[in-house]
Amino acid sequence: MDIPVADGSACGGHRDATSWARAREVARRLGEELRSPVRDLPLERALGGVLAADLRALVGSPAFDASAMDGFAVAGEGPWTLVGTQLAGTPVAGLCLGEGEAVEIATGARVPKGTEAVLPYELAETADGRVRGEAHRGRHVRWAGEETAPGETVLGPGTEVTPAVLGLAASLGHDSLPVRLPTVSVLVTGDEIATGGLPGEGVVRDAIGPLMPGLVAWAGGHLERSRVLGDGYRDLGEALTEGGSDVVVVCGSSSKGPADHLRGVLREAGAQPVVDGVACRPGHPQLLARSGNTAFVGLPGNPNAALVSSLTLLVPLLCAMSGRTDPARVAGTVPLAGEVRSRSEDTRLVAVRLREGRAEPVGHDRPGSLRGAALAEAYAVVPPGWAGAEVELLRLP
Repeated sequence: MDIPVADGSACGGHRDATSWARAREVARRLGEELRSPVRDLPLERALGGVLAADLRALVGSPAFDASAMDGFAVAGEGPWTLVGTQLAGTPVAGLCLGEGEAVEIATGARVPKGTEAVLPYELAETADGRVRGEAHRGRHVRWAGEETAPGETVLGPGTEVTPAVLGLAASLGHDSLPVRLPTVSVLVTGDEIATGGLPGEGVVRDAIGPLMPGLVAWAGGHLERSRVLGDGYRDLGEALTEGGSDVVVVCGSSSKGPADHLRGVLREAGAQPVVDGVACRPGHPQLLARSGNTAFVGLPGNPNAALVSSLTLLVPLLCAMSGRTDPARVAGTVPLAGEVRSRSEDTRLVAVRLREGRAEPVGHDRPGSLRGAALAEAYAVVPPGWAGAEVELLRLP
């Protein structure tokens, strides 16, 4: 697949910048071309990936006949003679029930051969080594393979690995899963960035680094590493080539100021630009490039602009690389309440909450502030020249 190069200016006027809708589409198409390799990952690392093969049962579920209740495993008609006790996790040691016999048993314990039912404690009476009650044949026993037979296919390729999928895989005997889960490195740049404490004069706390792990996971990627760098050209060049991640995200350094070196570093590395500047506010100085099988995403240094840019380029890229649905996309459109001004050339992303079928702006959505995004459920996508029609929504993580 040939990815069109959507070249544009990243600052000043945006006549040559890529439209917002096209930028998302180009990012998705690049992700499809740079499909994440299949990795066999241990269960604790596979969360959020997408299955690359059928998930088959290595053992049946249940793997053995087990009691579904605390009570008495019984055979034949009652009353029954109590002949032993069976706890979960202990072998039955060849115990076999004959007609009129019972074994006290715990939930999850393997029932003895010959068991016909389990009589729960609350329905049983015991006296002088005898058990009485009404037991129904086949009740309260989890029979081997009744839920899933050994070798049965339970999930197909393309299934997102959720916590429930991990639990299911473990119960069926798996220790690892073959998944597509693109790996991501994040580089936050800026001599003025502090990572802890109260920032001093001329210093700002890093707000982008803390939001990236959750956003990357939400989009179906795995954050391998995150670093804070100064504004040096050489440091950025060395950091871009480290680690071998599928996607490298650079926060800051994507505009055209004297400390913004990302374009030069990528050019020197032979990376091909795919999107250079997007006609949207906030977030216009963003970019997307590739070198071999690695994608590079440049985000603005302002936190809200970086979040908008992540939803524009990074999220569709990662989703397509793993083959999962874009979680930011919302089907349909809604009315947008209040007085919202559109721009003549740019798409505007406005933080909103949904109220009675309408999107209501929450305010506080300047490029440098995440207050609006923290209050919001979504961004309203206000196209250039918008005249009050319904708008598309872009869901926030």
